[in-house]
Amino acid sequence: MSTNTSVSVTREISVTPEKIWAMVSDLPRMGEWSPENRGGEWVAPATGAAVGATFKGRNQNGKKSWATKVNVNACEVPKKLSFGLMVGGKNWCDWVYEIEPTATGCKVTHSWIDHRSALANFLGKLVSGVADRGAHNLKNMEVTMDNLVKAAS
Repeated sequence: MSTNTSVSVTREISVTPEKIWAMVSDLPRMGEWSPENRGGEWVAPATGAAVGATFKGRNQNGKKSWATKVNVNACEVPKKLSFGLMVGGKNWCDWVYEIEPTATGCKVTHSWIDHRSALANFLGKLVSGVADRGAHNLKNMEVTMDNLVKAAS
């Protein structure tokens, strides 16, 4: 049984969709903006975002730290990037960036979509120290998006 939680944060940014795409699709740099993600590396043969590419990320919340494996499941340059957090062959959640052009730059929506079972939710709490992942991610996504706006401007 999945919790089916989803949270999203949207920002208007006065830069081209291509500039934001270049930033959010460079997953090793994600640690520059995210309060929890510490970056990571593409798993060979992947060298960048493409459907099927695998990335190993590093995360930290207080004294707890852990590694994650994500698979890119949507890659539409410069419109959409989605990657699924994989644990034991199951997709626990998706992280999505959607970029739309506007008259003054672009609108960026960052979403987290939970697919975890109750057991996976419990295990996630043990590993990360986070009981309410939806609320925690929403707060962190606000910071990530604010930092992305600052870095892009």
